Formats: sequence, C-alpha cells, structure tokens
Amino acid sequence: MAYGDNVDPKNRVVAIVLVGLFTALLGYGLVNGLNISIVKKIAEKLDVVDVEEPPPPEEPPPPPPPDNKLPPPPPVVTPPSPIPPPVTTNTVQSVPKAPPAPPPPIYVPPAPPAPVVDNSAAASPKGNPGRWATNDDYPARAMREEREGTTGFRVTIGTDGRVTSCDITSSSGHADLDAETCKLISRRARFNPAKDKAGNPTTGSYSNRIRWQIPK
Repeated sequence: MAYGDNVDPKNRVVAIVLVGLFTALLGYGLVNGLNISIVKKIAEKLDVVDVEEPPPPEEPPPPPPPDNKLPPPPPVVTPPSPIPPPVTTNTVQSVPKAPPAPPPPIYVPPAPPAPVVDNSAAASPKGNPGRWATNDDYPARAMREEREGTTGFRVTIGTDGRVTSCDITSSSGHADLDAETCKLISRRARFNPAKDKAGNPTTGSYSNRIRWQIPK
C-alpha cells in the first residue's frame, strides 16, 4: 500500500491548499524579484504533506427534548358573517276584507207543553135504568086514584158507586109518587163512580126522570 493511500482526505485537502499558496507566493516572488532563497525556505516550511491534524472532538448528542407538551392552539373563532341590511321593497299592503256579518239567529219557539190528559169521567149507571122502577112498584093508592105523572131526580154517588143522596128536581104533582121515586133509586141504582183528571174515583152526580103511568 502506498503512503499516500493512508493520508486522510482532510489532510490531502490541506496539502493541496498549501501547494496552491506556495505556487502563488512563488509566482508573486518571481514577479517582485524576491530572493529565491527566501522562497525555498518558505517552501521547506510548507512542504509538509503528511501532517495530520487531530480529529475534532466529537460533539455530544443534543439533549432529548423535554416532555413538556405544547399547549393546544387557541380555538379559531370564525367572525360572524356580516348581516346584510334589510331590503325594503315598496309593497302595497292589502287591506283585509271585513268578515261577513253573521246570519241572524234563528228563533226556535219553545215546544208546546205536553197536553194534560184528562181522565175525568162522569158517573154512569150500571145495567138498565128502566129496571129501577117497574109497574109492580106503582103505589096502590095512586093506582086506585089513577094518579099519574113524571118525577125528575138527581142523585149524589159516592166513590163506591152507591147513591148517597137523592133530590127531586121536578115533581110529578103527587108527593107519594115523588117519594117512591127517590126510595126506589136509592135502593136499586148502582153506578160506575166518577173519576178525576188523574183517573182516581171521586164523588159524582146523576140526573134522570121516571114517568109514572097506570098500566092498561
């Protein structure tokens, strides 16, 4: 291996630089008439090719960065967008129409009251009234004297349908015939009692006539 192969590249660069400087000084000396001996001495001093400079000390590695975490960046506040000014338009406001008048109220007449059912009824005779007095009931004295006539009467009837009183409304002209009339009617007549509006039995009256006539 040649010696020059073991020269450090840095030293080689330094040697090249020195040779260049030497060459420059030599030329400068020739131009300025310098003494050749001075140039030789300088060349001897500079003719050191294999001078090795000590390697620079190794720089220690940089310390690791601290574990301090960087604070989070401040939040970015987006400025609000400018609100455009209101646009005024020349609009004609329509006047609202008045609501139509409500129809007049319809009068509904009240319902008529329910008709009152009248259940009242007059007293009525049971059976045939012609059987209340017969020819067999003719007073013997009046028959002998051949007295005749028509007697009108009115009786009051109780709630049980029986006669409670008898009055002569028109006389036959003979007291015995009138008396016999009320006696026979009070004893034989039976009635359906009168009724009030609610249909309940009540007192009533009945009027009629008996004609007294001698059978032929």
